[in-house]
Amino acid sequence: MSTAKRPLSRRGALLAGTAALAGGLGLAGRADAAVRPPWATRSPLTGLTPAQRAGQRVIYSYPGLTPPTQLMDAISGGRAAGVIFFGENIQSLSQIKGVIQKMNQANASAPVKAPLLLMTDQEGGMVRRLPGEPVLSAKDVGSSSDPRGEAAYTGTGAGENLAGVGMNVNLAPVLDVYRTAGDFEDQYERSYSTVPSVVGTCGSAFVTAQQNAGVAATAKHFPGLGPASASQNTDLRAVTLTTSASTLRSVDEVPYQAAISAGVKLVMLSWAIYPALDAARPAGLSPTVVGELRNRLGFRGVTITDALEAGALANYGGVAERAVAAAAAGMDLILCSARDSDQGHDAVAALRDALAAGTLDGAAFDAGALRVNALRNSLA
Repeated sequence: MSTAKRPLSRRGALLAGTAALAGGLGLAGRADAAVRPPWATRSPLTGLTPAQRAGQRVIYSYPGLTPPTQLMDAISGGRAAGVIFFGENIQSLSQIKGVIQKMNQANASAPVKAPLLLMTDQEGGMVRRLPGEPVLSAKDVGSSSDPRGEAAYTGTGAGENLAGVGMNVNLAPVLDVYRTAGDFEDQYERSYSTVPSVVGTCGSAFVTAQQNAGVAATAKHFPGLGPASASQNTDLRAVTLTTSASTLRSVDEVPYQAAISAGVKLVMLSWAIYPALDAARPAGLSPTVVGELRNRLGFRGVTITDALEAGALANYGGVAERAVAAAAAGMDLILCSARDSDQGHDAVAALRDALAAGTLDGAAFDAGALRVNALRNSLA
């Protein structure tokens, strides 16, 4: 057994960080298209090196308060789509604002002229990276006398808080419909309700308010971790949820329909296995489950994985194999959140090599990169 210190899981860091803080438009018409200059339709991927092309799909992370040179070089070199921040990266609002300013300065040298995706988990309640709003947990909101109004309030608070330091993506809201008191989502009050319509109402209000504040929202964890027991944590181990397809669609996916109608920009997929949809693979590695989101629910935005280092993926190879499998399944962004910039570097190299070998379909890969690019430009 290795004696190397294991990094906190992504969900463990959610709570650890909180504790530390507490102490594209279509063409107007054929004639209009005919007179557009060549540069107007030039792909933002044109002229990229293989590594830069691969990097358009990867989110990096890093340890401590100072981003390492390797990460800053990846940003300035156009090999990173963005960065996720954890509690260990944040000493104060002014400190993280300064870090983000340096990242944006580095990004100005990158060949793709679009803002970085700068994200964190600011769900509310016990799960916050930054001090301040939203103070209420999802459960507080859902059980209040005015769930829609409180959800909008917390969405605005989250958006203004993140935008104030220069972040532009929040990995929230959680749209899981919890089942019993103290289960996986309820133990940290991350779920709005046991009632799908309440979760949908609250989630869509949060999404609308936060995105009106200029910060993209992320609905998670599709198709739903609501059925998970307290011990079924995909960060730590493989999880299989035997919920029927009819229940997944009539309960767990209902809030996603509301969020998609509200214009949510990103959806994060779960690492649990859902035998009713795909018995062989976790949702984020399953073209079938991604197809459920894209084709059945009509989502056209950006898909993002949960933490690539999750214990649920122990049987699916290392960073390289997981990154390629997720991209092949239809995940647009690969979340490398182990607080190690080498992880992001390795994911980029794996995607680059898979594209060169033909293991990944180039057209499908670039379509995902263009969705990411459209998201980045929408946040300019």
